Amino acid sequence: MASQEEKAARFRSLHVGPGVFVIPNPWDAGSARVLGSLGFQALATSSSASASVCGRRDGELARSETLACIRAIVAATDLPVSGDLGDHFCGDLSGVAETIQLAAEAGLVGCSIEDSKTGSQQSVFELGLATERVAVAVEVARSLPFPFTLTARAENFIRPNPSLDDTIKRLVAYEKAGADVLFAPGLPSLDAVREVCAAVTRPVNFMAGIKGKSFTLAELAAAGVKRISLGSSLFRAAMTSMVDAAREIRDHGTFDYTDRCLSAPDWYALL
Repeated sequence: MASQEEKAARFRSLHVGPGVFVIPNPWDAGSARVLGSLGFQALATSSSASASVCGRRDGELARSETLACIRAIVAATDLPVSGDLGDHFCGDLSGVAETIQLAAEAGLVGCSIEDSKTGSQQSVFELGLATERVAVAVEVARSLPFPFTLTARAENFIRPNPSLDDTIKRLVAYEKAGADVLFAPGLPSLDAVREVCAAVTRPVNFMAGIKGKSFTLAELAAAGVKRISLGSSLFRAAMTSMVDAAREIRDHGTFDYTDRCLSAPDWYALL
């Protein structure tokens, strides 16, 4: 297994090398292994998928539970893993700092920090507080003995404040505070993506997986995106197949879904 330092350096290099890269989001050790065997170069956790695996909604896992899920994924793969840590499970700055430290101890080489309360439909934090939270996270990340990649998220478009101007204002502030990657989930159009990418100088992450707002890799690369994550969409795709199969059995008494499944040997080969 590569050391955390080696994985961190590999992850950082993906952000400065040529082209765009996809960072898919596993939800457990098995899905992490399969995504690695399919040739992806890095992984990111999904708070929504991790919560769903535990039978809960996004934002309902405690920090300790989230870190336990993260440790299982990190242990299953030799790929760099970045963590979806929501709002860092606290409102105070000391808690943000502690979460970064715990993330590194769990084996992550990067993580995101959101500017709204995880699991809440409330509006985003006031800009000054949000920026200060990013700055504290950056300070701790820089103190680590390896390059920990911090992603700052502007949540406007998935909260009740869909303002592109405010989103860009926030991302510019987070960049000035030292964030390594900028991210605004839910951007409504390629034009909006282009505006965001043009406004900042750090790499931009785009989240595919939202219906009607998931553009092609080529389109996103041309717009200036560096990294494409998938949120909980792979988990939801897997669960869609399960629900469809269960409904077929319940409603029709047939098992045609088995014709579409990977065979057990093929699945084990991917693992």
